Amino acid sequence: MRFDSHFSLSELPWFDVRDDRLVISDPEIGPIADVHAHLALTYGPGGRINVWKEHPRAKAYLPMEAGLDLDVYMNRNFNRRDLRRMKFDMAGSVTPFGMRTTHTAANLEAEMADLGICGTVLLPIDLARVGTNAKTYLAAANRSRGGIVSLGSVHPKARGRFKKLEAQKRAGARGVKMHPAVQLIAPDDPAAMELYDMCGQLDLPILWHCGPVGIEARKGRELCQLARYAPPVREFPGTTFVLGHSGALQFDQALELANKHDNVWMETASQSLTNIKRMVKEAPPERIMSGSDWPFYHLATAVAKALLATEGHPEARRRLLWDNAARLFGLTAEA
Repeated sequence: MRFDSHFSLSELPWFDVRDDRLVISDPEIGPIADVHAHLALTYGPGGRINVWKEHPRAKAYLPMEAGLDLDVYMNRNFNRRDLRRMKFDMAGSVTPFGMRTTHTAANLEAEMADLGICGTVLLPIDLARVGTNAKTYLAAANRSRGGIVSLGSVHPKARGRFKKLEAQKRAGARGVKMHPAVQLIAPDDPAAMELYDMCGQLDLPILWHCGPVGIEARKGRELCQLARYAPPVREFPGTTFVLGHSGALQFDQALELANKHDNVWMETASQSLTNIKRMVKEAPPERIMSGSDWPFYHLATAVAKALLATEGHPEARRRLLWDNAARLFGLTAEA
């Protein structure tokens, strides 16, 4: 499953290239949901970006011209130059400059339309003392006419965190995003455990960044070890937990956790095709979903892997691409 560039995905039977854009060409495919996407992440007042500005194309951190191997963890597709560019751009999250300026809701909706994606779940990430990503994402979701919804984000150690959580739910949050490596808090930290209890009471699923990815700082890698996700899952059976990236480089442990606990879901963002095939065959079929990690990667990469992993199995395809996500996050579309 190696391709010379992202545009070479048109060699697969479901895609085509039109006007220099990669599009879905099979009218039988759909509806499609993507449960793992971000807009431009900003921290502090200097980083505000107009999320409704249109650009010719979103500049994904992995360029469209880059070679693509679908059967490795996605960040293994970065060459050194593109990885440096991505890290430099993300380090500029306190300024309104760089590739991040193209990571807008307008550009996301355009790419969704190209790929026949009817519902996308945004994942904001706010820190304990700074960050307005949740507010920005929820506002974008409420304005969207293209099927975008958003989770909230409340750092477990933020002041007034429970009031913020309730306010975000009133604003339309479909759950809460938690990213241990970025927010620098372990998933089994006592403050995080309190937040999970509140989320359970409010019927808000937790979507974790789950597992080490190999390119994060050492501290972040330590915080994302799979062993740290098991205690909350056991202690709060009434709270729903989604394993973002399905454990990343610790996929086997994530699969075991999902099979052992009814309150654990898995999603495909960044996973290899082999692991997604295993997910379809071995994980609870009613608790798996497709995600892309846009704008790190073009939306088509996730769609292609989901289609390949479910080839010849229409019921599994429908569950992975739409039914499960629609049920959990309240997505709607014309089937």
